[in-house]
Amino acid sequence: MSELPSALASWTPDQIAAGERWVETWRLAGQDLERIRRLELRKLDTYRTIEMLCGPRDYTRAPRAPQPTSGLVEQQHWFMKAHTREPAR
Repeated sequence: MSELPSALASWTPDQIAAGERWVETWRLAGQDLERIRRLELRKLDTYRTIEMLCGPRDYTRAPRAPQPTSGLVEQQHWFMKAHTREPAR
Protein backbone atom coordinates (compact mmCIF):
# COMPACT_ATOMS: atom_id res chain seq x y z
CA MET A 1 0.00 0.00 0.00
CA SER A 2 0.97 3.61 -0.45
CA GLU A 3 2.53 5.42 2.47
CA LEU A 4 1.02 8.75 1.45
CA PRO A 5 -1.26 10.34 4.04
CA SER A 6 -4.99 10.37 3.40
CA ALA A 7 -6.42 13.42 1.68
CA LEU A 8 -8.74 13.69 4.69
CA ALA A 9 -5.94 13.64 7.26
CA SER A 10 -6.16 17.41 7.75
CA TRP A 11 -9.97 17.48 8.07
CA THR A 12 -11.59 18.18 11.43
CA PRO A 13 -14.31 15.85 12.77
CA ASP A 14 -16.90 18.52 11.86
CA GLN A 15 -15.62 18.67 8.29
CA ILE A 16 -15.72 14.87 8.03
CA ALA A 17 -19.31 14.82 9.36
CA ALA A 18 -20.29 17.55 6.87
CA GLY A 19 -18.67 15.54 4.06
CA GLU A 20 -20.58 12.43 5.07
CA ARG A 21 -23.86 14.40 5.10
CA TRP A 22 -22.99 15.80 1.65
CA VAL A 23 -22.37 12.28 0.26
CA GLU A 24 -25.63 10.96 1.75
CA THR A 25 -27.58 13.94 0.40
CA TRP A 26 -26.28 13.33 -3.13
CA ARG A 27 -26.89 9.58 -2.84
CA LEU A 28 -30.55 10.26 -2.07
CA ALA A 29 -30.79 13.02 -4.66
CA GLY A 30 -29.25 10.68 -7.24
CA GLN A 31 -32.07 8.18 -6.74
CA ASP A 32 -34.68 10.91 -7.21
CA LEU A 33 -32.88 12.37 -10.23
CA GLU A 34 -32.71 8.92 -11.86
CA ARG A 35 -36.45 8.43 -11.26
CA ILE A 36 -37.17 11.84 -12.83
CA ARG A 37 -34.89 11.07 -15.80
CA ARG A 38 -36.68 7.78 -16.50
CA LEU A 39 -40.08 9.47 -16.24
CA GLU A 40 -39.02 12.19 -18.68
CA LEU A 41 -37.66 9.59 -21.13
CA ARG A 42 -40.97 7.69 -21.03
CA LYS A 43 -42.89 10.88 -21.83
CA LEU A 44 -40.53 11.89 -24.62
CA ASP A 45 -42.08 12.53 -28.04
CA THR A 46 -39.63 10.91 -30.45
CA TYR A 47 -40.74 12.89 -33.50
CA ARG A 48 -40.50 16.19 -31.62
CA THR A 49 -37.03 15.30 -30.35
CA ILE A 50 -35.80 14.43 -33.84
CA GLU A 51 -37.25 17.70 -35.10
CA MET A 52 -35.43 19.63 -32.38
CA LEU A 53 -32.14 17.91 -33.29
CA CYS A 54 -32.41 17.89 -37.08
CA GLY A 55 -34.78 20.70 -37.95
CA PRO A 56 -38.44 20.86 -38.87
CA ARG A 57 -39.37 18.17 -41.37
CA ASP A 58 -42.24 15.73 -41.70
CA TYR A 59 -40.70 12.68 -40.05
CA THR A 60 -43.94 10.72 -40.40
CA ARG A 61 -43.63 10.41 -44.22
CA ALA A 62 -41.08 8.79 -46.48
CA PRO A 63 -38.17 9.09 -46.89
CA ARG A 64 -37.66 10.30 -43.31
CA ALA A 65 -40.24 8.10 -41.59
CA PRO A 66 -38.88 5.21 -39.51
CA GLN A 67 -39.01 1.80 -41.13
CA PRO A 68 -41.71 -0.55 -39.78
CA THR A 69 -39.04 -3.09 -38.79
CA SER A 70 -35.33 -3.02 -38.11
CA GLY A 71 -34.55 -5.66 -40.74
CA LEU A 72 -33.69 -8.34 -38.19
CA VAL A 73 -36.57 -10.58 -39.30
CA GLU A 74 -35.36 -10.46 -42.90
CA GLN A 75 -31.78 -11.07 -41.76
CA GLN A 76 -32.86 -14.16 -39.80
CA HIS A 77 -34.73 -15.40 -42.90
CA TRP A 78 -31.54 -15.16 -44.97
CA PHE A 79 -29.47 -16.86 -42.25
CA MET A 80 -31.93 -19.77 -42.12
CA LYS A 81 -31.96 -20.02 -45.91
CA ALA A 82 -28.15 -20.14 -45.95
CA HIS A 83 -28.10 -22.67 -43.10
CA THR A 84 -30.45 -25.15 -44.79
CA ARG A 85 -28.64 -25.07 -48.14
CA GLU A 86 -26.55 -28.03 -49.17
CA PRO A 87 -22.88 -27.43 -48.47
CA ALA A 88 -20.69 -26.68 -51.49
CA ARG A 89 -18.48 -29.52 -52.67
